[in-house]
Amino acid sequence: MFLGLITVLIASCSATKFVPDDSYLLEKVQIRSEQKKFPVSDLAPYIHQQANSRWFSLFKIPLGTYALAGKDTTKWMNRTLRRIGEEPVVFDSVQARLSCQDLTTAMQNMGYMHAAVDLKTKRHGKKLTAIYLLRPGEPYYIHHVAYDVQDDSIAALLRLDKPENQQLRAGSQFTVARLNEERQRITTLLVNSGYYRFHKDYIQFSADSARNSQDVNITLHLLKYRANSSSPETLHPRYNISEVRFMSGDEDEQLHLRQKVLEYNTAIEPGKYYSAADLQKTYHNFGKLQAIRYTNITFREHPDTTLLDCDIQLSTNKPSTISFQPEGTNTAGDLGAAATLTYTNKNLFHGSEMLSIALRGAFEAITGLEGYKDQNYQEYSVETKLTFPRFVAPFLSRSFRRRSQATTELAVSWNLQNRPEFHRRVFSTAWRYRWAEPHHHISYRLDFLDLNYVYMPWISETFKHDYLESASSRNAILRYNYEDLFIMKIGFGLTYSDGENSVRANVETAGNLLDAVSRASGFKINDNGQRTLFNIAYAQYAKFDFDYTHLFQFDSHNALALHGGFGIAYPYGNSKVLPFEKRYFSGGANSVRGWSVRGLGPGKFRGSDGRIDFINQTGDMKLDLNAEYRTFLFWKFNGAAFIDAGNIWTLRNYAEQPGGQFKLKDFYKQIAVAYGLGLRLNFDYFILRLDMGMKAINPAYRTQQEHYAIFHPKFSRDFSFHFAVGLPF
Repeated sequence: MFLGLITVLIASCSATKFVPDDSYLLEKVQIRSEQKKFPVSDLAPYIHQQANSRWFSLFKIPLGTYALAGKDTTKWMNRTLRRIGEEPVVFDSVQARLSCQDLTTAMQNMGYMHAAVDLKTKRHGKKLTAIYLLRPGEPYYIHHVAYDVQDDSIAALLRLDKPENQQLRAGSQFTVARLNEERQRITTLLVNSGYYRFHKDYIQFSADSARNSQDVNITLHLLKYRANSSSPETLHPRYNISEVRFMSGDEDEQLHLRQKVLEYNTAIEPGKYYSAADLQKTYHNFGKLQAIRYTNITFREHPDTTLLDCDIQLSTNKPSTISFQPEGTNTAGDLGAAATLTYTNKNLFHGSEMLSIALRGAFEAITGLEGYKDQNYQEYSVETKLTFPRFVAPFLSRSFRRRSQATTELAVSWNLQNRPEFHRRVFSTAWRYRWAEPHHHISYRLDFLDLNYVYMPWISETFKHDYLESASSRNAILRYNYEDLFIMKIGFGLTYSDGENSVRANVETAGNLLDAVSRASGFKINDNGQRTLFNIAYAQYAKFDFDYTHLFQFDSHNALALHGGFGIAYPYGNSKVLPFEKRYFSGGANSVRGWSVRGLGPGKFRGSDGRIDFINQTGDMKLDLNAEYRTFLFWKFNGAAFIDAGNIWTLRNYAEQPGGQFKLKDFYKQIAVAYGLGLRLNFDYFILRLDMGMKAINPAYRTQQEHYAIFHPKFSRDFSFHFAVGLPF
């Protein structure tokens, strides 16, 4: 593979064979400015012709692939290489001249009215570098702003004579973008205040500048209304909603939603002024209902009036669907199969309430397990969810419910697992709320009540003797995870994403309510000193997680993603160990990719018993630091080069995890580091990901070579391969 890349790189140097005589291959494009602090990168989109793309911003592999082809297009290989490669970009002086014009216009729109652009070229053989030198000059500033509003009603509404209602301010830099923002602000305000026929072309600007001065006087003109070019000027009509009607878009001409639900999701109300914002909110409200397939909203004017009738046409989905999903599993070489049958009703009570019932069965043939009667694994589960497309809660005002884009979920599940070592039953029920603020790019989640009951009806005597009861191998962490347990938690989560920055935060606590009730009611205390409910201990802990990702988009083909994640959980009161499902693990496709899942940590702990390492290699605190350079390759293939660092630690000193406790003076020495390459197959709606990671620094080492694996790589020891769906962060 390495030799192949070298060949392609060398071939890219000979790509000039496809460049006609008296023409040049565009090797590089640069933008420079006479002013040091001028935002040069903002003007890159105005360059009409860019050089050939580079993998990881360094290697012109697509061009090299194209250059490997011969000129005889009748041959299949030549056509294939040209198709997957990238044709050489030949410098075009016409495109360069247009780029200079657009760059000049862009700088003028930024307030540099005397801007100019010089094009310089450097030739080396048949290759050319184009350099655009920007000469912005001095920027212009707004000296005075005047308003010419020719409609008295609109003038009274806008009140632009008040400074607090003005967005254009004297002393600010004059830019076309700032003028457009003011035009859009006023237009939005008016179309949300009844002015159904108003548009931004009714707002115009005039600008005057004094000679030998960088000061500009701005006048905003808001023109009167004209129905068409031959109509006289009049005041802008202000419309009220007269009537709202709901119609079916289905063949049976019946609306399958309750009238109350229709009104609840309609922001357009009779008697109110027309509002474009209410129109969009109504579209959004119906769009998020699972029962609705599409929505069409139209307005009709009453002749010779300023009244509007609103017609809302709704088409619904089929209420019930059944899906079947088979699976194949391979757990450490043990083959198995699973299947899920799901029934979904998207309009249970004719209010777009969604009911789903999922039945799942799984079987796995376990090999190499000695001392146990049953050698297979079986799992059966049923999960039921009922989702309401609104807040279902008391003490909330109707206006708040309508403003909030919320869902309420009730979930109940039962899971049965039979393994050779034990039988396990898990009953879960939860009441959750989710709501969002799209204009702020924020979504929230509140787990108002989340109850899990873990019941262990049977544990084999062999497993008890080997791991739970033997004095020589007793494991407190393992034993805690094979006892009956109640987990009753509440949690709150927040997610923010604007395409460049992404933040996720989550906090949850468990057992506090049960602890208060148990102390007040005098619940029994078991042999381990734990308070119990129905003779079953309950978990008590607090947990906090935080993730941040920032994306640097260099161009359409290359980006750098930086990610940091931190989590901490502390068991207290009725618990000395976190429940297994709440403990952290490291390694795997979304963590430090030089290690397999649960293969790293805690601290410098090194697993030695493969049967229980999945329990021992967990912790109470986690740190992840990742840098991933992403690049487009060809067709739907993307590539990545990454560096990962992190580990997990325990907050308490557990005998079963020597070297795993977090200590401020030592933790930085225990941060594992990995590096590697990835391949992504991007189908837009989902991404298949292959990552190949190598250990660089291993905190759980026996030898110096193993510690600094980056200098002493050993493929059989340090390599990990990961397959996943979606990006890691």
